[in-house]
Amino acid sequence: MTVENPQSFVTSQECDKASSQNGYRREQGETDGWRRYGSTTAQGSIWLAYDDAGFWLMALDHSGVVAELGFEPLQFDGPGLACYSFATLTELYSVMPRVYQLSASLPDAPLREFQEKTKELFNATEAERLVIQRVGQQIFRDGLIDYWQGCCPLTGISDTALLRASHIIPWKDCPSDSERLNVHNGLLLSALWDAAFDRGLVTFGDDGRPVFSTALSASAVQELRWVNPILLTDKHQERLAHHRTEIFQGS
Repeated sequence: MTVENPQSFVTSQECDKASSQNGYRREQGETDGWRRYGSTTAQGSIWLAYDDAGFWLMALDHSGVVAELGFEPLQFDGPGLACYSFATLTELYSVMPRVYQLSASLPDAPLREFQEKTKELFNATEAERLVIQRVGQQIFRDGLIDYWQGCCPLTGISDTALLRASHIIPWKDCPSDSERLNVHNGLLLSALWDAAFDRGLVTFGDDGRPVFSTALSASAVQELRWVNPILLTDKHQERLAHHRTEIFQGS
């Protein structure tokens, strides 16, 4: 596998278009046939290239994205931490939105956005603290919408008005802003599930399946319908262990 070096006009134009349409609008030059791009709203860089076998290549340097993207990287020398191959531009385009969503939502992108938006706000009075908290909660919600791809992972509901940003460890119990804004400390749940989860009437096992409190009536359990277990990372599981022991009303 040999990367086209330097890129042809057509290749460079396609790379620029793919990156720009998917949130990476900061062109950072070309090295050894790889065009590098950054974003003002997402962490890390991506590199795009084209090889002599007719495949499009994408390299990433965000370890969190590499860990959660769900694709097997190539064994290939190139920039970044991992490289992926796509037979067509359509295949490349199908993956790039998820790369951007993860880059924009995984730690510490929401924290940096929060710090930037609140750096000139005062934290002296209760009213000022509430303003800062609302800013943080909106950033957290936006991050969860990106991370969970705009739908409740349990029910599949994607109506934004019906989705809630559910903290696993509650906002008030988090030791830092970093933890409050960490998408691994959150689930994007539909409103009824959020109410039950927030009050400890339901929790989730490490397999992502719901566990209901005996305090719930049979009719309430029947109304809490779900389609799929939640796909949890080890980071979610760690925080859900706290929820099960400290918040869940098991009996």
